[in-house]
Amino acid sequence: MKCLTATLLLTAFVTASPHKPLDARNEVARRQSAEACSIGYCTQNGGTTGGSGGETVTVKDVDSLVNAAKQDGPLTIIVSGAISGSAKVRVASNKTIYGEAGSSLTGVGFYIRRTNNVIVRNLKIAKVEAKNGDAIGIDGSSNVWVDHCDLSGDLSRGKDDYDGLVDISHGSQWITVSNTYFHDHWKASLIGHSDSNAKEDQGSLHITYAGNHFYNTYSRAPLIRFGTVHIINTFWDSLISSGVNCRMGAQVLIQSSAFKNSSQNAVFFADSKETGYAVLDDVDLGGSRNSVPVGTLTVSALPYAPIKALGSATIPSAIPSTAGQKL
Repeated sequence: MKCLTATLLLTAFVTASPHKPLDARNEVARRQSAEACSIGYCTQNGGTTGGSGGETVTVKDVDSLVNAAKQDGPLTIIVSGAISGSAKVRVASNKTIYGEAGSSLTGVGFYIRRTNNVIVRNLKIAKVEAKNGDAIGIDGSSNVWVDHCDLSGDLSRGKDDYDGLVDISHGSQWITVSNTYFHDHWKASLIGHSDSNAKEDQGSLHITYAGNHFYNTYSRAPLIRFGTVHIINTFWDSLISSGVNCRMGAQVLIQSSAFKNSSQNAVFFADSKETGYAVLDDVDLGGSRNSVPVGTLTVSALPYAPIKALGSATIPSAIPSTAGQKL
């Protein structure tokens, strides 16, 4: 199993349930799920440590996952095996949810609402019906890390049958989405609830997207309203309609990234009363275009440790092999 992007190992360790011995795969998952976020905006505001310091439980069905996620206090939840169902899993504060090698969730999404300090890693989530929200929905929450996930829908279904893969809204803060594979979906990722939600979203929505791979998505890769967003080491391949939609005064910095075989609207503005802004630094548009005004967000303005830029020329070969769930 390839090592996940290294992060700060916590001095506190997560203890296993006394009732269930750990097998080899669970032991690997336990070690990696004890990592804190050390990349991007989720390092701010005291950092993001998830369930560190709490026990570890392993879940193999929807009901167990739902019950574990809503518990009070720190907890690490290991998802094991292929779980199918129809559920919106509400996640309480101080949780790490980690997918064991070979695990998957079908029809089961996560709702991280009005909470803080949550880590969601190494999960494969597919085909979450719109009635259950997004694959991962972050709403009014702070310090959330989404890492090494594989998120998809089904383009043969109607575009409103599923909602977003990762949607971040209602004043959420200090979020990092890293090393994640977004694919085969209509509406990939949304930042900012609506044009009329400035009261909550303006001045919030500080978000990092790092090392992600968007493939065969229709739109929202991502759509950004109001936020301050850093996108780095990202690969967009075979976008159907559009890529990064900068709206409502959003300030976006895109670094060391590349587009390939994609719509003419790589970085653009549409469908709001006010444009957003973008700074592009070493971005290969792959024959597509950037049509938004130049913004003011630069590397020097970022409050966190620099993220190594891989260089746009290496992105098409490097990112597909590192983004997504690790085996």
